[in-house]
Amino acid sequence: MEYWRMILPSFLLILTFLVTDLVRPTHAIWLNLPSSGTKCISEEIQSNVVVLADYVVISENYTHSPTISVKVTSPYGNNLHQKENQTSGQFAFTTAEAGNHLACFWVDGHHQGGGEVSLNVDWRTGISAKDWESVAKKEKIEGVQLELMKLEGAVKAIHENLMYLKNREADMRIVSEKTNARVAWFSIMSLGICIFASALQLWYLKRFFHKKKLI
Repeated sequence: MEYWRMILPSFLLILTFLVTDLVRPTHAIWLNLPSSGTKCISEEIQSNVVVLADYVVISENYTHSPTISVKVTSPYGNNLHQKENQTSGQFAFTTAEAGNHLACFWVDGHHQGGGEVSLNVDWRTGISAKDWESVAKKEKIEGVQLELMKLEGAVKAIHENLMYLKNREADMRIVSEKTNARVAWFSIMSLGICIFASALQLWYLKRFFHKKKLI
């Protein structure tokens, strides 16, 4: 018992650092948008995952802040968020489809600067997008208990991600096996057609030579 009392503070400290590393906010993404053209960011996300993103135009070098348009689509092309004439904004959604989710940004046509527009995007998913301050206030918890709740959420997210990868691997293996089987049947069928065509050609030539009395 005394042994556990000695190592418990160190263990909790290690857990705290681990959770902090797992749930730290995603670093901001900086994009330089051309005056004409589109730049996109994408991330492969499984279903039932919360996505939260903030974006803001950096307008230090402009008298009038340029505006941008943004469009977020799901892997199957469903529109999740679309806005025009924005200098800053936020979008949040829970994924209904697994796969690459795409966020595209472009400068509105009335921008007169002619140069590139800098954009800051803070993209967070899963446990990183959770508002832990609100959870702590609602559940009336703090300190080690809050860190343990974060750790539980992180472990759950990792487990779900591993299961997602396992299912993807199984699906890819099934597709690969089906493809190999179809290629094998196609090869056998092609070989059979070639043999049949060769036999038919020999029969035709033999008949032709008999008619011409060459053999």
